[in-house]
Amino acid sequence: MKKIAIAGFVFIFLISQNGNAIDIGGILNSGKDAVKAVTLSDNDVKNMARQAADYADSQNKVLVPPDKYAQRLKNLTDKHVNEDGMTLNFKVYLTPDINAFAMADGTIRVYSGLMDKMDDNELLFVIGHEIGHVAKGHTKKALRVAYTTSAIRKGAALKEGVVGSLATSELGGFTEKLINAQFSQSEEKEADDYGLKFLKKHGYKAESAVSALKKLAELGGSHSFLSTHPAPDKRAERIKKQL
Repeated sequence: MKKIAIAGFVFIFLISQNGNAIDIGGILNSGKDAVKAVTLSDNDVKNMARQAADYADSQNKVLVPPDKYAQRLKNLTDKHVNEDGMTLNFKVYLTPDINAFAMADGTIRVYSGLMDKMDDNELLFVIGHEIGHVAKGHTKKALRVAYTTSAIRKGAALKEGVVGSLATSELGGFTEKLINAQFSQSEEKEADDYGLKFLKKHGYKAESAVSALKKLAELGGSHSFLSTHPAPDKRAERIKKQL
């Protein structure tokens, strides 16, 4: 049924305003790379990221003060909502899963399971790491990759890159791609380095970067978090040498 729905969604955009079918071959052959059919502006990227973040929030239990998790995160991040020229927003998901993610619009989401495992300084390193993914453009790149490999592009591409409200039927898969985006080793190193500088910049305990990564290493190789992140024990040793 899902494939049929997608096909129907795409078909709508294959009919011109006068009712005539559009030359699909001409569209597909208009460029060597189908990805180049649509150029996403920075505003498009932020708009799509915001819609994905809203969708993710709707699918999870978002905690708010005076809940202990939400209050703790608020206490830690209130001074960082405007960080390094970025406007950030922080929320907690109630889940035993150990994870956190960022999106290109400045969304930072932290799972309560991760908060249970980390002390404040360790959690701040993870938060700094996620901010680093935004600051260094990694989340923007991840969104573009998710866009080019999702059904959303099929409709948006034929509308000449004008990205409005994304179809709910396709938003779930698109959001999942963003949350589970795999960054390269060099990108993870950049984010780790940013997280370490974040701790130092604000007078937090820099050694917590090492202990945070070692705690993640304790999860074991089969943990879902480690399937999308390079080995944290090696990352911990690299940062330890820097210290």
